[in-house]
Amino acid sequence: MLRYQQGDVRAFELLLERHRRPVFNFILRFVGSRETAEDLLQEAFLRVIKGAARYERQAKFTTWLYTIARNLCVDHSRRMKHRKAPSLDAPLKAGGDGGTLLDVLADDQIPSDRRAASSELRAKLHAAIARLSDEQREVFLMREMLGLPFKEIAAVVGVPENTVKSRMRYALEKLRLELEDYADMAKAVP
Repeated sequence: MLRYQQGDVRAFELLLERHRRPVFNFILRFVGSRETAEDLLQEAFLRVIKGAARYERQAKFTTWLYTIARNLCVDHSRRMKHRKAPSLDAPLKAGGDGGTLLDVLADDQIPSDRRAASSELRAKLHAAIARLSDEQREVFLMREMLGLPFKEIAAVVGVPENTVKSRMRYALEKLRLELEDYADMAKAVP
């Protein structure tokens, strides 16, 4: 980013190449629409260009970028009054010993007679994530989908790290409770 601030246009192209896909995936999971995600991604990088002069070296670029993306998602969600946040990384059981639904649903060897159950599981998971509060959903997506550390999530969201950990814990508890009845079905799908 510092090179781009100094006028190196190629440096911005490299930033775009490096961060486009993960930021797009984050936005897509937050808003649930590919078209909307593409629009918000474009807006995020336009804001990076417009705000380049204000970028400060002590801030990690990814933290700054995800803050921009997150704010765009939150603004969009407020305008739309409903959100979808599909993710397949929710735990199957409270103990965490059953893997994730992603493990089950990603299997290409699922017989055709079990695809209906897989589709139902996917719909239940998407609905459960959509019912999380905005604060819990964004923390869940940043941690589970992007793999961001709690400290960086705290910087993006603008709250203390312990608050982020608390939101994550409550999100996981809600997902476990909502999806607990489907754990046996998920195990039966493959």
